[in-house]
Amino acid sequence: MATLHSQIASNEANPSKLSNFDVENQKQQQEIEVFDYAKRAQWLRAAVLGANDGLLSTASLMVGVGAFRKDAKTMILTGVAGLVAGAFSMAIGEFVSVYSQYDIELAQMKREGEEQDQTQRDRLPNPFHAALASVLAFALGAVVPLLGAAFIKDYKVRLGVVVAVVSLALLVFGGLGAVLGKAPMAKSTLRVLIGGWVAMGVTFGLTKSVGYIGE
Repeated sequence: MATLHSQIASNEANPSKLSNFDVENQKQQQEIEVFDYAKRAQWLRAAVLGANDGLLSTASLMVGVGAFRKDAKTMILTGVAGLVAGAFSMAIGEFVSVYSQYDIELAQMKREGEEQDQTQRDRLPNPFHAALASVLAFALGAVVPLLGAAFIKDYKVRLGVVVAVVSLALLVFGGLGAVLGKAPMAKSTLRVLIGGWVAMGVTFGLTKSVGYIGE
């Protein structure tokens, strides 16, 4: 702090130094703003991917079990189990991954002698926030097929509604991912949609085949 005050006092005595000092401050502020924007975009994109994962994995489980067990209770219980297991698995994985990144960046700061800079420390990734974001994003996506199947008794109608609402949600998540990643909208959404159909179709077909073999 004393060094900063002395630098400011010196700059006040020299207008050219003051101008350079202002330019440097503006550059530093711009770098921080760019970093924060990139960080927010990264978190948003991770949230969209987490929601898409929750949507597709839960829907595929429900459709797969529904290929052999046609009652609504079994399908919904399968979806709930997939939601809980998937959300906590994502949270733990994200926590471990981000904590490792935190340790690496903190070690780098210490090597560079910046361990006392609180601003730098605040810009490090927070593993607890990452884990919470993963749980919420995965659960948000997993709720979609559960709501689609919750109030429909007829098996074929229920299966069709689940596929329909999941397809719509895949289009939405694919569009958001394209916007955040600055990718072509049509190509990105179509890729996500077709991938989702393939995942649900393969799960349905394999589960039905294994069910027949086990009889």
